[in-house]
Amino acid sequence: MVGEEKTSLRKRSSKSGENSEEKENQKKPSKESPGPSGNGRIDIKQLMVKKIRLTAEAEELKPFFMKEVGSHFDDFVNNLIEKSTSLDSDGCAITSFSVLEGENNHRAKDLRAPPEHGKIFVVRRSLLDELFEVDHIRTIYHMFIALLILFILSTLVVDYIDEGRLVLEFSLISYAFGKFPIAMWTWWTMFLSTLAVPYFLFQRWARGYSQSSHAVLHSLIHAFFFVGFLMGVLGLGPTYVALAYTLPPASRLIVILEQIRFIMKAYSFVRENVPRVLNSAKEKSKTVPVPTVNQYLYFLFAPTLIYRDNYPRTPTVRWGYVAMQFLQVFGCLFYMYYIFERLCAPLFRNIKQEPFSARVLVLCVFNSILPGVLILFLMFFAFLHCWLNAFAEMLCFGDRMFYRDWWNSTSYANYYRTWNVVVHDWLYYYAYKDFLWFFTKRFRWAAMLAVFAVSAVVHEYALAVCLNFFYPVLFVLFMFFGMAFNFIVNDSRKRPIWNVMVWTSLFAGNGVMLCFYSQEWYARQHCPLKNPTFLDYIRPRSWTCRYVF
Repeated sequence: MVGEEKTSLRKRSSKSGENSEEKENQKKPSKESPGPSGNGRIDIKQLMVKKIRLTAEAEELKPFFMKEVGSHFDDFVNNLIEKSTSLDSDGCAITSFSVLEGENNHRAKDLRAPPEHGKIFVVRRSLLDELFEVDHIRTIYHMFIALLILFILSTLVVDYIDEGRLVLEFSLISYAFGKFPIAMWTWWTMFLSTLAVPYFLFQRWARGYSQSSHAVLHSLIHAFFFVGFLMGVLGLGPTYVALAYTLPPASRLIVILEQIRFIMKAYSFVRENVPRVLNSAKEKSKTVPVPTVNQYLYFLFAPTLIYRDNYPRTPTVRWGYVAMQFLQVFGCLFYMYYIFERLCAPLFRNIKQEPFSARVLVLCVFNSILPGVLILFLMFFAFLHCWLNAFAEMLCFGDRMFYRDWWNSTSYANYYRTWNVVVHDWLYYYAYKDFLWFFTKRFRWAAMLAVFAVSAVVHEYALAVCLNFFYPVLFVLFMFFGMAFNFIVNDSRKRPIWNVMVWTSLFAGNGVMLCFYSQEWYARQHCPLKNPTFLDYIRPRSWTCRYVF
């Protein structure tokens, strides 16, 4: 296919060159030849004319060439992958890469398998790794590094002018990651319990299911203990530690995000293996398909939330690449520190000096857009690209498509599918499909609404615990505006103007969240209550901070 396209392009290129040369020869039959002049020297002017003409022809062919080769290459690769997944090689993951609703066909296409197969795992690189090989794209990366250097210089110069010395203290980082050992001990407890309890319960259930005379009761008892473990040990335990030990925000974030990750992984492990045991019992097979401990342990660290016994693997580990990814994670961490130090803290520290009003709120939102967008980019790059790629490389995990080209989205439906593919896969297979079965296919909107509600509640829960107050700004934006945009700005919107609209709303939304949450945070610092009640944790303090002294 690609060879035919190249041959076609050569023919068109040669034909274009012949036609242009014929026209030139008709105008200037012998004088345009770049041969030597009468004195034996080459006519430089004629060479320049020839070079300009060839350059113009090449520029005319370039867009056509890039468009045609790009589209045909995508078709070729997708067809090749679809054929390869029909072969059950190595028992590797045969599952589908699907979406909540249709797909944005003019973007990178998803691979679909039959619903019972699930997500298709294939060896592929992350999109940014491919894009960074293009000098034009890598220059954008260099621009962000240059901006970080300017932030550092600005902070050092201002501190030197104010203090008369260089202040190399990172008080904000040391505060945010305070009580880190407690967070690590909590993580080890969650990890060891997630490794032992779900595997033990599943193994015990699987080996006794076909032999039990009361299979339903046997299953209900084990399901009760499994749900109790998810809700009691993984659900309440880490939350209690974060609140009782008053962990700072970053340490809380680590505990809560890992809590959510372990719950999703344990659920996926049980959910993917139970049907195999039921089918084995139905076929009266003598062997019980129970995964090994090593397979489950690998899954707990693998950068995916969909369990498979085996995944496509890369042959070697590039330790230099791993070190570079972790270095970039720390770079993004310090980048966010300087953004908060130079752009956010001066804006919100003196909140008690200004009464809450519409003017203050509007100015706050617009002043928060720039730092909010920078933080969005840094969180995406640090976690979804660097962190996940580092673990994928260390584990030789082959499928690195943790995100897709969400920045090209012309609809919110496509943005939700491509921003975080790892979480989207879990929501699609274990939430959306179950809700779709419950509501029936006639009520797809109800299934989508239920998925949005689950996602919004979990996001708001994480923020509420990490910030130690409930202020449902993200829930409102996600559940109401996000849901409305998902239906209004849908996949039928293809024109570039819709990409502008998506970016505009993302900028505004991040500005709103940073403004509201920062105002509330500083209001609670400036206006503490001596004996707070439960209502004080859910009542916005920033609205009345000026009255409480």
